[in-house]
Amino acid sequence: MGEDIKRAWYKEMAVYQVWPRSFCDGNGDGIGDLKGILSKLDYIKSLGVDAIWFSPLYKSPQKDYGYDIADYRDIAPEYGTMDDFKAVLNGAHERGLRVIMDLVVNHTSDQHQWFLESKKGDDNPYHDYYYWRKGKSHGRKPNNWMSTFGGDAWEYDAGLDEYYLHLFAKEQPDLNMDNPKVREEVKDIMRFWLDMGVDGFREDVITFISKDEGLPSSPYWFPIGTGIEHYVHGPHLDEYLMEFKNDVLSKYDCMTVGEAPMMTPKKALMHIKEGPGQQLNMMFHFQHMEADCMFVSWVKLPFNLKKLKKVYTNWQHQLYGKAWNALYIENHDQPRIVNRYGSLEYREQSAKMLAVMYMCQSGTPFVYQGQEIGMTNNALPDINMYEDISTKNVYGIASKIFGKKKAMELAHYASRDNGRTPVQWSDAPNAGFTTAEKPWFYINPNYKQINVAAQENDPDSILNFYRKLIKFRKEHDVCIYGTYEEHYHESSNLFCYSRYLDGKKMLVVCSFTDKAVAFNAPEGFDLAAGQLVLNNYNTTGIINNGFTMRPYETRVYLWE
Repeated sequence: MGEDIKRAWYKEMAVYQVWPRSFCDGNGDGIGDLKGILSKLDYIKSLGVDAIWFSPLYKSPQKDYGYDIADYRDIAPEYGTMDDFKAVLNGAHERGLRVIMDLVVNHTSDQHQWFLESKKGDDNPYHDYYYWRKGKSHGRKPNNWMSTFGGDAWEYDAGLDEYYLHLFAKEQPDLNMDNPKVREEVKDIMRFWLDMGVDGFREDVITFISKDEGLPSSPYWFPIGTGIEHYVHGPHLDEYLMEFKNDVLSKYDCMTVGEAPMMTPKKALMHIKEGPGQQLNMMFHFQHMEADCMFVSWVKLPFNLKKLKKVYTNWQHQLYGKAWNALYIENHDQPRIVNRYGSLEYREQSAKMLAVMYMCQSGTPFVYQGQEIGMTNNALPDINMYEDISTKNVYGIASKIFGKKKAMELAHYASRDNGRTPVQWSDAPNAGFTTAEKPWFYINPNYKQINVAAQENDPDSILNFYRKLIKFRKEHDVCIYGTYEEHYHESSNLFCYSRYLDGKKMLVVCSFTDKAVAFNAPEGFDLAAGQLVLNNYNTTGIINNGFTMRPYETRVYLWE
């Protein structure tokens, strides 16, 4: 192996993300919970993954479904008890699965005791845990910042005659990380879970935790996110992340992955470059999720494969030998990928192709619940049927700009609720998700065709393809640690790249079109001499060191 690559357990694992509310209902109340998760640990293990990342399980009013935390040391009652969590934690560890928790410390719930105390007055010791500010003259707000969920980023409290800052929903007041007492609270929260046996954290919008001194107004204005330049990488961010690393994280065998909007490879290296100054192990970014939009999926554009390839290749080259990539194509904040980058007509083929495309790159792959069976978006006819607070807020803005019909079309495509429909376990009532008469959220009506049970015993299913792919990655270091080279980067239909390590090489070919496309192997690759290790069509002939790619076809060749 090259001297510039260091082995680590978090680099060799695959991670399965569970969004608890929609995973599996174990007590029949219509809401996913810890007992449901416990009942599915064998299924998760069967995928071949090595860890589970849980979206927030903490006590919460659920205004933003767990990302508004009321108590960092307790479990949401609808999900179960702390004993239920410990049973899941122990059950995961017994199966060789590590457990990653969501750490949400840019903001709390407005029902958190710290915030309730902060509202009692300027002299309360918790007042400075948050960003409380007096308004400007003539009833103007402290600055012109806008929430990333739409609307103002300031909420007025008549009792104090002050405003508090919330970069997300008004029920999610931002913590003042410049207060050293707040940072000590964060460290105590980390220790609490790590001492219990948790193996690491996914750190929610962690690059927002430091704001520019004085909270200056922005010279720019957008209906969403005005002022982001003043907190996307604040003046003390590196200092605070290093403090968390040195005081807590470095004392445990754990891993961390940050989540960072507006992140680039250059900025990421400031946080994840390996060595004495490393703050986090990996970084989730969003650039590869912008191949069909501008910044957010609500600003829809035609899918652009060249844009997607450029992003992936940039991250692969910029980080290789210096830091480690985090790979994903779906999570709780994204619509389903088949609707976006794949094809509903060729759902099975495109779902398999997309899995190969991202999981055969260098980095740690994350798989979101339902992704492994090719779940799709669920277009609801009425905005009032949606639950996601950001969907409702952004729809309100979009309907004023584009009209209600167009705004509804965008919601069908872009809403986070598309990724939050209950997991489709079987063709039983409510997709086998719950025995309750009514689940907490609408189940996609295609569950009778798309479900785990139907795919379990089908060797050609998307589910079993994921198992095969994860197993292949684990058994071949070239897929984990190999160098990366893109081929045919000017192609608008094909994504082709190769990986190299210790004399072994691998060629990955992915078609992003429903048209037939001629493919000829790049120079130096004799397909007849290679082993075809992964493919999504049964017939796989070669003519003159190439072949005609069928709709959304993928192939992976290996030379050992």
